[in-house]
Parts: sequence; C-alpha cells; structure tokens
Amino acid sequence: MAPTEPDPAQASLLRRLTFKSRNLDEAVDFLYGKDLVFEVARQEKSALNTLVSGMYLPDGLYVGLTEYGARATVEATPRRLDYWLLVPTRARMETAVHKRQYVSDPRRAFLFSYPSMGPHRIEVEQGAARIMVVLTDASLRRQLAAMLGAPLDTVFNPPLEFAPVVDLTKGYGRAIARLAQTLLADFERGGAMARNAIALGSFEQFIINELLLSHWHNYSEAIHGHASEVGPRDLRRAIDYMEANLRSAVRLTDIVEASGVPGRTLTKHFETFRGLSPMQYLRRARLEQVNEALRTGEKRGTISDLAMSWGFTHMGRFSAEYRRHFGETPSETLKRKR
Repeated sequence: MAPTEPDPAQASLLRRLTFKSRNLDEAVDFLYGKDLVFEVARQEKSALNTLVSGMYLPDGLYVGLTEYGARATVEATPRRLDYWLLVPTRARMETAVHKRQYVSDPRRAFLFSYPSMGPHRIEVEQGAARIMVVLTDASLRRQLAAMLGAPLDTVFNPPLEFAPVVDLTKGYGRAIARLAQTLLADFERGGAMARNAIALGSFEQFIINELLLSHWHNYSEAIHGHASEVGPRDLRRAIDYMEANLRSAVRLTDIVEASGVPGRTLTKHFETFRGLSPMQYLRRARLEQVNEALRTGEKRGTISDLAMSWGFTHMGRFSAEYRRHFGETPSETLKRKR
C-alpha cells in the first residue's frame, strides 16, 4: 500500500504515511515493503489491529506511531543507513540483536545504530504501541561535522554509533519522547505544527542535537573535548545570522557556516557568555519578537496565531516559557498595552 497523498497545505513540508488494517495478509504485505517480516500466532489473529501512522519531515527525519494489537514478531533487515529510536508508549518489546536481548518499555527506549544493527528480531506484547523516530545518516553526518568543525567527508570514520538504551524518565530522553508525542498528536488532529517550517525545523534540530550532545556515542569525547577560543566577532556573526533569519528554519549547521566556528566551540562559548546554546538563543530571540508584537500592538489575529507564526505550536509550553522570561503571561502583556 502506497503512502497517502499529503494535504495540499502541507505538501511542501510533510509526506504522510498511513496504514490501518485488521487483515493479516494486508499487514504482512505492507510491512514487507518496509523490510519487515511480520508474524502473528494463529491464536492471536483475532486481536490483530495494525496501525502505522507517521510523517516524513523536510530534512528526512521520520516520526510515526505503530501498533499491532496482537502479540507479534517482527524481523527486520534494514537496507538504508538510518538510525532508529523506538519509544514504547504502552506495554513492552524485546529486541534481539547479535545474540543480545534488550527490553524496552515506557521507561526505556531502544536506539539502533546502523553500523551495529544488522538483522534483528523484535517481540511485541499484545496491546503494545511505540513511537518510531528515524534519523538519516546524512542529517547526523552534517550535524556531527558542524559540531566538530571537520570536513563532511572525514566524519563517520568510524561510523557514528550510539549507546543502545535511552532513559525516558528524565532529561533529554523524556524531553524527546514528549516532543515526539506532541508532534504526532498535532499531526493527527491536523494542527498547525505540521504546516510550520520553523516548528518542524526546531523539532528536527532538537532531536539531533540532544542525541549528539547528551547521549553517549563514540564521538562524545571529541565533541566535549577542548574547545578553541572564540572572539567577539565570531559570536557576533552567529548572532547576526540568527537575528536575520528568525522567520526561517535555521539549523546549527547554518549557524556554524555563518560564524566560521565549530559547533562544539560555538555552543560552549554561547553557554559561557549567554547562558544558552545557539539553538536556545534562537528560540529566545523568537520569543522576544512575540513580546515586541504584543507590547507595540502589532499583533495580527489571536495570541495563538502570533505564537505559531514564530514557531511556537504548543500553547501551554509557550505560555509557561513566556511567563518565566517576561514575568507575566502573554495576555497580561497585551492587556497592559491596551
């Protein structure tokens, strides 16, 4: 079954993938097209209710939800150089890779790195559901090269390899899982995030940067090693570039290119002198634009419309972040102006 056609309003941003069936043969055929061999025991067939729903973001990243209903076995032999983050939201899975067993559940995700992945087998409990985040080799390579300040053709030798288990109960693991759930929920209800290039770009950058900066991998020491000095002009170039492109989807690689400074060095010096990473600084600058529009009366439409135009699609999180920074809610700023 081919992916459904995207809504015209989203055609330039997303490509959708939707499949739903209680028929075993249909499910087997569909998943075989994704390099997956799907098996369900005879006594489990009545519980089968396969659902695959997701989206491909502009930079190649995929985010989707998968459920089988029944207890099932999936054997995978990936042909692409992708990295898979499997985030269970209900029940548990057992993954066998090279004679090693990994258990994942709503507290622990499993992260496949293509160099060591190879053929693997996943046992899925009845009623289980999981979010799947797929990162491309190319996007990780670009970001890693930018962080190290190295030519693109010299990174990934050896290939990037992550630790396989991600803790979902705290820190970056919990943040990634929650953000992925937010994006999928917005996608299912036809919300604004799926049509917002700034928001989608921020989502991709957050996932990639958090994994490269916070989760262990074989380049972690290189990223967090000694950073060279950065002069005021270097920081100024980075800031000027971000300020000039607040309305665009900006990646860390773009900022690195504009500043001429390796990403690891730029990040350390931003945190030292600004108290924020470059991407956090970018988000804060967009928040300042929302505040400016509310204070000067330049707002068009509702506060939600204004926030979304600057890439803030989760209104609860936006309001809390706005209040922490400005000491009042967006509506209080607007009321004070009036």
